[in-house]
Amino acid sequence: MSAPDFVAIGHVTLDHFGAVTRPGGAALYAAITAHRLGLSAAILTSHAADFPLDALPTPIEVAGVEAPATTAFEHREARGGRVLRVLGAARPLAVADLPADWRPALLVLLAPVLQEVDPMLAAAFPDAAVGAEVQGWLRAVDRDGAVSPTQWKAPDATLGRLLAIFASGHDVRGQESQITEWVQRVPLAVVTAGAAGAILYVNGDRYEVRPRKTREVDPTGAGDVFAATFLIHYDRDGDPWEAAEAATCAASLSVEGEGWSTVPDAATLAAALEAYRARVR
Repeated sequence: MSAPDFVAIGHVTLDHFGAVTRPGGAALYAAITAHRLGLSAAILTSHAADFPLDALPTPIEVAGVEAPATTAFEHREARGGRVLRVLGAARPLAVADLPADWRPALLVLLAPVLQEVDPMLAAAFPDAAVGAEVQGWLRAVDRDGAVSPTQWKAPDATLGRLLAIFASGHDVRGQESQITEWVQRVPLAVVTAGAAGAILYVNGDRYEVRPRKTREVDPTGAGDVFAATFLIHYDRDGDPWEAAEAATCAASLSVEGEGWSTVPDAATLAAALEAYRARVR
């Protein structure tokens, strides 16, 4: 079998919003984005039998490490943003879990949610452009399941292999010195800020990315949609500013419905991007 175009690595999750439970996870949102933009997509993950694989688009390939539990989060709105509590956790993901025929993949996103992705997976794809969402490496969990910020001592070998890193302003709050160091050590980096847009770093230089006006229904997964879209467009055109504009539009479209219902396809994104450029330029 040929390698998928796009591989996302991280736990699929069960996300609890009050009485509603939805499948989620950064890797899942990223893979759905790649699929809708016309790429073959795959997820390396870990979950238990209670995860509803049949809810995923059929073409997305899933390699799952069996686990006694699926990673699950309780989401609660509070002043300052969403608060998470961990209800269960699947198994960690290492290089040995990667299917051999996926190694030639050309686009890879490391998308941990709970410290589960071995950073050395960045070096497991010899020809890939590898990006990483760092949010999951910046989370600690106490004995009651409450999630709090923690520092990530990024391995030099990982940073040296990454094309791009992605984080939200919420993720790096209080850790600005770390993100300042990281953006100097990778070619590309983005810190997203929701409705305020994003900051793009190109070889350490800082640029503002203006937001696209939208009507927010559900912000879940927006950062993951951004990261996947950025990698795909940068791979296609080699232009980080174009990639950031496309990612901004894709993320803003994704929040207009619940879950991944409004993650855009290529045609929808192209139309939104044209209108966005006409406004901001």
